[in-house]
Amino acid sequence: MKLAYRVAGSGQPLIILHGLFGQSDNWNSLAKHFSEQGFQVFTIDQRNHGLSPHSEVWTYEAMADDLYEFIKEQGLKRPVLLGHSMGGKTVLFFQKKYPGLADKLIIADMSARAYPAHHQSVLDALHAVNFDAIENRKQAEEVMNTYITDFGTKQFLLKNIYWKEGEEKRMAWRFNLAVISRDYDEVRVPVPFYTSEIPVLIIRGEKSNYVEERDVQDFQQRFRNLQLITIAEAGHWIHAEKPQDFSKAVLGFIQV
Repeated sequence: MKLAYRVAGSGQPLIILHGLFGQSDNWNSLAKHFSEQGFQVFTIDQRNHGLSPHSEVWTYEAMADDLYEFIKEQGLKRPVLLGHSMGGKTVLFFQKKYPGLADKLIIADMSARAYPAHHQSVLDALHAVNFDAIENRKQAEEVMNTYITDFGTKQFLLKNIYWKEGEEKRMAWRFNLAVISRDYDEVRVPVPFYTSEIPVLIIRGEKSNYVEERDVQDFQQRFRNLQLITIAEAGHWIHAEKPQDFSKAVLGFIQV
């Protein structure tokens, strides 16, 4: 699948993959910063997200294949792969399926284990928004208030609303909500065990429960060349909550 992407800078390729319900422009500020440090930064919309095509197939295997196709089509050599949350698991699946292509891996607040379902309130909120009955984002937010109290989460999701062209112009979600809802369990699956010598950096948020000590032990068994950085006072959205600390961790790892 040909993925939508943004690119900035020149130098060693750095590919950034967003998480569930995200899109490439969530990373604009950090991508610009990394590009100014001597990297060619690609921020990608994964399938069924952002401006990339919608598909009935939505698995980590497929997303790993998409990443492989992207790297080959762009002619990239030894890229650094950075993935947050769902994007992190895509990177882990990619390394298992296509070893030897990436130079380094950065996994942002994600482990290799299977997670319990925990997005039901978000899915309920998204489905509750009836674009036949609303005319602006404010009305969509009012509907979502019933299901989601966190302001940041709502604003993150509302960024995915756009005006869909057609016989009758109307608002819509950019992500493929139908397939994401149907195949939600596909993003909860564990990464099959494998080992690798590739340098890996795990960045986790101190306040997040996505990467626990058991997950660190699992990563240590998988990767012989592993670093772990915990960012203080940060939750799951470490790159948005603590961008300077996050940037320092990333650059300290890839500029060596």
